[in-house]
Amino acid sequence: MALTAHSTIGDWMNDPTGGPLIRGLFEQTGADPELLTPVLGLPLQQLVAMSQGQLPQSVVDDLVRAANNGEIPEADESEGWTEKVTAGRFAGKTVIVTGAASGIGKATASRIAREGGRVIASDIAAEKLDALKAELEGADVVTVAGDLTTQEAIDAVIAAAGDRIDGLANIAGINDDFSPAGETSDAVWDRVIAINLTAPFKLMRAVLPIMEKAGRGSVLNVSSEASLRGNASGNAYTASKHGIIGVTKSAAFMYGPKGIRVNSVAPGGVATGIPMPPHMSEYGSGRLAPFQQAIPTVATAEHLAASITFLLSDDAVNINGAILASDGGWSVQ
Repeated sequence: MALTAHSTIGDWMNDPTGGPLIRGLFEQTGADPELLTPVLGLPLQQLVAMSQGQLPQSVVDDLVRAANNGEIPEADESEGWTEKVTAGRFAGKTVIVTGAASGIGKATASRIAREGGRVIASDIAAEKLDALKAELEGADVVTVAGDLTTQEAIDAVIAAAGDRIDGLANIAGINDDFSPAGETSDAVWDRVIAINLTAPFKLMRAVLPIMEKAGRGSVLNVSSEASLRGNASGNAYTASKHGIIGVTKSAAFMYGPKGIRVNSVAPGGVATGIPMPPHMSEYGSGRLAPFQQAIPTVATAEHLAASITFLLSDDAVNINGAILASDGGWSVQ
């Protein structure tokens, strides 16, 4: 079977032709090929997204050509999971997606738009939002750039959505510095809680009366494996994601009788290239390392978008207050 950009990194590493090519690439950059161990199950193409612009598409294309005598073969549909769009699943619906400029948020916004929905795409990165809109040419995408820790940005998102809001996907979030409680600074705590917990709550507070008036609606809050355990991240991030679970369950209970479903997806390891703070806690990083290394698989942003859009859609009509662990089985370890 020919190696393609959709072949897994593991298949490339184990191939007598592909293995030396990948190791040679890493030798050129001075990086250790062992860094690929957690992502061996992902397609080679995912390296582009994971690198956050440091690895251009042309490098992956050159690797594929080098492994196939200068040609780029067509992808074999049997190679792993392939996103399958459900045409019209969000037709006639307006869905707000935060963190839409990159990673899980971008993948979710893209899928909803391609499935016929009107997307209000919110993020602090204006240029990346413009790029998303350009990629989805012909789709109904309204971009709103702003810092959702401010009320002005939240008001702008609601205004852009208008009188009808069928769904809210609270995806925007940041990580912490892996610090334990005794080391967590006010700055880290305040910023993580503001972005990961307070902003999603305020958006929920803004959309719920609109959904209540319509007698329908769906809210999806992205939590984390760190909302299910204490050994996945630092103190602030873990607290923020546990808080999101509480907000989700409370709202599901309160608004379920009003036709509104509120659920959460808890990702495990995801190859989104989410930036980490420049100064990480030495003790926290060391304490977490053996448990983070036990992650069974790393997912792509598109994997998570599949879980998120399912719970947002009418396909999840009888699901309310659920916390869906989309983590490759990490939560059962």
